[in-house]
Amino acid sequence: MVKALIILSYGEEAAWCASKLEAQFPEHEWRLWDAANPGDSEAECLVGIAPLMTAEMIAKIPGLKWIHALTTGVDNLIEMTELPQGVVVTNTSGIHGPQMSELAIMMMLALPRQLPRLLANQAEARWDRFPQPLLLGKSVCIVGVGAVAMALAPRCAAFGMTVIGVSDRHSTVEGFERIYPPDQLIKAVSNADFVVVLTPYTTSTHHIISDAVLSAMPPGAYLVNIARGGCVDEAALMSHMHSGSIAGAALDVFSTEPLPQEHPFWAEPKVIVTPHIGGMSNIYAEQALPIFERHLDALRRNDLSFLPDMRR
Repeated sequence: MVKALIILSYGEEAAWCASKLEAQFPEHEWRLWDAANPGDSEAECLVGIAPLMTAEMIAKIPGLKWIHALTTGVDNLIEMTELPQGVVVTNTSGIHGPQMSELAIMMMLALPRQLPRLLANQAEARWDRFPQPLLLGKSVCIVGVGAVAMALAPRCAAFGMTVIGVSDRHSTVEGFERIYPPDQLIKAVSNADFVVVLTPYTTSTHHIISDAVLSAMPPGAYLVNIARGGCVDEAALMSHMHSGSIAGAALDVFSTEPLPQEHPFWAEPKVIVTPHIGGMSNIYAEQALPIFERHLDALRRNDLSFLPDMRR
């Protein structure tokens, strides 16, 4: 029997997820992380949201063999020098295409149609009609062509959009009119009505959406970032919106999260802010548990070599 801990940040969702795991894997012991009485000398597995897992928390689980993130991003764990070398780190990847692509579509509809303005008018009972641009005939440049991008491309095509991509792994992908290598990013964005950031965050993609890239975007273009906050030079983005060189941005991720209350993005009328909800869905357990089940079966067989260790 593998004894596991689970920690989630969303109130009752932690207990809900634990109950799902107990029902799915009754032969194992599951319990919630108790901040008032943290740690467990017998636990072998920590399951939860990667950004919440700290070095101090992990130090209180001396028998830890495996960390499974219920998220794709495990940046903080990969960079955690205090994490013992023998601890395997796995993530939940390949399931976020539907929810993240739908969020991107929502943002691309909301930005040119000025949805915040419409909602403000409703709140004040103001009848104010203004032009409503279409996605039909527009172009989108997707930076980072992975599973989410491949889910997003056909959805964009369904609206009559032209889809191009930027990738260091693919040169041709179905649904993309053209894919540029990263060293041609400026050329790729130069005719895009929308730039959607989906690339993983690494040292090489830090501020990949730089001042130079933002300068290359057409004046009426919009930026959508649902990847990681560090992929975008946020100061440069704010400057370009103030100057009018780009039309606006929809941002689900930020260099500092939660986004500080004093951050200018909150009050910027050209920005739509969402609180890092891109990976969430109402069926997340059904999406994530099959991956966890495969990993857990490997651990039960003591076959750690089967686990796709993100630290390798």
